[in-house]
Amino acid sequence: MTTAVAPGSAALSAADRCDRCGAQAYLRVELLSGGELLFCAHHAREHGDALKAVAANVVDETHRLADKPAAASAEER
Repeated sequence: MTTAVAPGSAALSAADRCDRCGAQAYLRVELLSGGELLFCAHHAREHGDALKAVAANVVDETHRLADKPAAASAEER
């Protein structure tokens, strides 16, 4: 299993939702069987060990949770 952005895999957006709870997804698991699952960071951590056993590839964007948004300039305020 790899944990990188796969070529051709689109970045996750706010429209991508966790298959478990419906929150914004930050992890895409491409399954060995050919399907894919999306998870929020919470459920990705909760099911991480089980996912490793069935994943062909993992796209992990949880680092985006720690990113700070850019401050608005004086002109934008």
